[in-house]
Amino acid sequence: MKTYFVYILKCSDDSFYTGITNNLDRRIYEHNIGIDIVAFTFKRRPVELVWFEMFTEPTQAIMIEKKIKGWSRRKKQALIDENWDKLIEYSKNYTQYGKNDGSSTSSD
Repeated sequence: MKTYFVYILKCSDDSFYTGITNNLDRRIYEHNIGIDIVAFTFKRRPVELVWFEMFTEPTQAIMIEKKIKGWSRRKKQALIDENWDKLIEYSKNYTQYGKNDGSSTSSD
């Protein structure tokens, strides 16, 4: 059975990068050696894996990756910290905590 990983990296500038892969170790290595000069993480190395989830269905992994990419930095941090109460709070209070919390980037 093939596995897929949705992951969040913390970059050297404290931004987050969310991605998907079928080989987590290889992908983190690739981010850190800087294979693609135009990649978001290229100028933000080194990167550190701070969260991941494994899936067996690629469509589910893609759906979760897209969902997390749309989250605020604050909500991502709650997920990384496994702070379920804050994750729920930030989900319910979108108008108060919204996506634009002042520290997000396009890949945050």
